Amino acid sequence: MLTKDQIAQRIAKEVKNGQYINLGIGIPTLVANYIPEKLEVVLQSENGLLGIGPFPTEEQIDPDLINAGKQTVTMAKGSALFNSAESFAMIRGGHVHLTILGAMEVSENGDIANWKIPGKMVKGMGGAMDLVASADNIIVAMQHCSRTGESKLLSECTLPITGIRCVKKVVTDLAVLEVSEDGGFILKERAPGVSVEEIKMKTAGKLIVQGDIPEMIFE
Repeated sequence: MLTKDQIAQRIAKEVKNGQYINLGIGIPTLVANYIPEKLEVVLQSENGLLGIGPFPTEEQIDPDLINAGKQTVTMAKGSALFNSAESFAMIRGGHVHLTILGAMEVSENGDIANWKIPGKMVKGMGGAMDLVASADNIIVAMQHCSRTGESKLLSECTLPITGIRCVKKVVTDLAVLEVSEDGGFILKERAPGVSVEEIKMKTAGKLIVQGDIPEMIFE
């Protein structure tokens, strides 16, 4: 199974030159460390930062410079700081090309649940609902199963919904899957050493397997 860093490394391959990208809390923030230097992309955070760099070294840490997940970050050359209201205007205006989010559940129709577990207190829904309603491309980074071994790729989400039919691709510790427009998870790649049979067993939603499924390649 993939580590969190390997999930982020695989997702970084989905990044295209010239994109404005929002990285959600958790595994998605690690993607910043794996974007190829040859690509010119701009990372955006909903708390008001455009131009996030890699995570800081110990010498670079500035406690006043944080992302939406309250992690310390660096600023790339030419970056800008602004009001969070302006940041959400950018998101709602459709100026973010790619959003990478974590999730607790994803359905075979592309629905995502990632903001609340009933009975547990949360500080708020954050910007996820705006992000999934506005970005052209939503990729989810998540563990394939919960800590109790239950699949998080479902026929229907059981937790409160964040967005409907918005997820395009899911990268887990077991596989890369595309969400079919007709419903279902299309298996595109599998983690090294993980079999198609294991992925089938751990996917509760409809899994579509077409031909031989290659293993992910890490350079």
